[in-house]
Amino acid sequence: MQNSTTASSLWRPWTPISKQAAPLQIVEARGNRVRDVDGNWYLDGISGVLNASCGHAHPRLIEAATQQMSRLVHYDPMVSSHEPAETLTARLAELLPGELTATCLLNSGSEAMEAALRIALQHWRNIGEDRDRVITFEAGYHGSTYLAQQLSGLPFTVSEWARPFPVDHVAMPRPARDVRTEEACDELIAAFTAAFENGTPVAAVVVEPLLGLGGCVVLPPGFLTRLRKLCDRHGSLLILDEVFTGFGRTGRMFGFDHDGITPDVVTMSKGISSGYLPLAAVTVTSTIKDSFAREPIIQGLRYGHTTGGHAVAAAVANAVLDVMADEKLVENAAARGDELLAGLGLLRSNPLITDVRGLGLVVAVETVSPDAGETIAAAAARAGVMTRHERGIIRIAPPLTTTAADVAEIVQKISAATDQAHR
Repeated sequence: MQNSTTASSLWRPWTPISKQAAPLQIVEARGNRVRDVDGNWYLDGISGVLNASCGHAHPRLIEAATQQMSRLVHYDPMVSSHEPAETLTARLAELLPGELTATCLLNSGSEAMEAALRIALQHWRNIGEDRDRVITFEAGYHGSTYLAQQLSGLPFTVSEWARPFPVDHVAMPRPARDVRTEEACDELIAAFTAAFENGTPVAAVVVEPLLGLGGCVVLPPGFLTRLRKLCDRHGSLLILDEVFTGFGRTGRMFGFDHDGITPDVVTMSKGISSGYLPLAAVTVTSTIKDSFAREPIIQGLRYGHTTGGHAVAAAVANAVLDVMADEKLVENAAARGDELLAGLGLLRSNPLITDVRGLGLVVAVETVSPDAGETIAAAAARAGVMTRHERGIIRIAPPLTTTAADVAEIVQKISAATDQAHR
């Protein structure tokens, strides 16, 4: 498929300068498919920006945005509230377990993590304890704002500026393809235990239930349960980054639901509004929120943004929760995810493939090299399936509205692309 291209003044993030020119230009999206400027349609295997969980141009989401825009677009969240935000935060309190009842609404996953770190560190000051050390995965990714960048040990996200608090990074003890075992779980917990014991008291542990940019790593069953117990033993907060995994992506409403635990802080974005409008949330326990009555300056949270909790975005998020329930999208993600993993799992016999792994509607095909991955992803796109290739790993994360027929098409075209690359 050929694509019309012109020089552009748009500076695209996370893209080498040498590849800025002549990008694929998407002009329309409907359901689970997108169309480029030359009229070619593609199955959207990456959900827009990994966030279009309800598919594209869903009429109920468009209607929710249109109706709210005609009533109230937004108003200063420091001097007033509005019904969409009040309703959304109340519904999140019902969805989330335990005392996770206090939610601050923001615009992006990076902002949510920025807020989560500020809240966690300030909480310890509020209650008179000197804790500021954070433990996290070396291969984790939690955003591109200043504090969020401190958490990642990935080479393309490492901050060059002075670190405002100590961070200990835990490395994966094995390659991603070998980490889904009980033995690997033991090794991971041993590594986190050592990090706890070698330093000052830990303020918080921050992890993703499934590592995204760090290799699409599926963690071993029971890991989060044991990490929760480790945090409890040391009196530390557990912050779970559900920006990518939340709202059904893994076949459960939240990634931590697979282990049945309750974190102290949860960050959310992407699927919360299905990508229709920028929105994010950080939810904390009532105990953490109540400690801010003792914050020394305003006795509250000193963090926020002009458009945080935007009324139209919140209205769409409420509609997203309705659509997810009515169309049983969490259940669909689990069923279609099993089909996708089984179908693509047959690629393990191809010499170019070293692993196929996944959880719900996110599946990674790991190749022998970045060149092989790029070749396969490009061939799949020419065949009409969009994927996301990162350093030899091809990630497939279609909308939660994906059908069994869509899954069969994705499997057939990626398999053909892999065979073509091997010849």
